[in-house]
Amino acid sequence: MALSPTAAQRRVIDAADPATGRLRGSETQLAALVKRGLAFRHPRPPHDHFLTPAGHRIRDADAEPDPPGRPEPAPAADDGAAGGGVFAARVGGEEDVPESTGPARLREVRGAWQGLLELRRMTRPDGSSELPCAWERTHLVRAAALALEAAGHRPAGPEGEDGYRVRATPQPEAVAVHEPDGTARRACAQTLERAGWQVGEHTEPRTRARYLLASPRKV
Repeated sequence: MALSPTAAQRRVIDAADPATGRLRGSETQLAALVKRGLAFRHPRPPHDHFLTPAGHRIRDADAEPDPPGRPEPAPAADDGAAGGGVFAARVGGEEDVPESTGPARLREVRGAWQGLLELRRMTRPDGSSELPCAWERTHLVRAAALALEAAGHRPAGPEGEDGYRVRATPQPEAVAVHEPDGTARRACAQTLERAGWQVGEHTEPRTRARYLLASPRKV
């Protein structure tokens, strides 16, 4: 069981890379986080340290969980949005839209996606980046949104504009992707499949609206 960090260790955790969980700190600080089960040291050079799922949970403890099910209303703070000014992919429908837009935003998103691919490579024994890693499985909404935004899909705006909306579901390892346009919805499914997710299309019983149900593949 992970032990609670000290105030100094919490500052190191809070400063971790928002996409990959890569840590920066003194050897003593990093070793203490490893001992507490909040970080691990990668076995291959350069032997960087990364947050474990327990470490990620501590860093995200102040965020409200994403509500399950329907695409409206958009949560103010959820599994797809991080507080404290760190990078977070657009889940769609947020009231607080990132200040950076256009090419600047695209560079940020694609940089975060490349960081996530590197985390996949560094945390898998075979060095593959094809399948989702542990961080993605504990941050399903954020991970799926990052894959979609990095591929250029348009998130829904705060006023109900068309676009994707990624939401949590009652299922433990699945997210729902709501996109009213059929062509755009199928394109989202193809992007998630290429990113290592298993995707199926379903119909909402009450509204008859079509949506995607996506889970990170294990094999």
